[in-house]
Amino acid sequence: MVDLKTLQGSLSDYQRPPLEKWNPPFCGDIDICIKQDGRWFYQGSEITRTALVRLFASVLWKENDDYYLKTPAEKVRIEVEDLPFVVVDWQAGDTPQSVIEVSTNTGERYQLSESHPLILHNKQPAIQIRDGFLARVHRNVYYQWAELVTPAQKGEADGFYLQSGSCRFYFGPAS
Repeated sequence: MVDLKTLQGSLSDYQRPPLEKWNPPFCGDIDICIKQDGRWFYQGSEITRTALVRLFASVLWKENDDYYLKTPAEKVRIEVEDLPFVVVDWQAGDTPQSVIEVSTNTGERYQLSESHPLILHNKQPAIQIRDGFLARVHRNVYYQWAELVTPAQKGEADGFYLQSGSCRFYFGPAS
């Protein structure tokens, strides 16, 4: 089993590594778990250093249903209880056509758009972010958005929709 110190030492501190170009060997499992609420744990203890969580999140990779931390030299499997990221904050301008920008628990920012759509994952809202990952919408954000939704327009499925720029995203059923 790989330990946390070895893995941390093998990572550089650049922001967007070319994970798709790296093909390292699988080196086993590491006792890291991302809880459903987005908190990271190592051997049962929460990783509280934000910079370390962000570093590990920058090398998070998914293949099939497994999650890995991937470096140029090794790939180690970790556990993810549900989704690895959580949308914890958002902002938009004052007009109905304003684009909604979201922030994840790891500080990544995305604009709610066709490239990063709002979808329902297990009947809960999530946003598709980088590398095909989904970020769960935190309950506080969900309730704030619930105040902004509008009913379906002609040609849309029945329910409520959230507007971001020129895009409308299904938010949930009408009843």
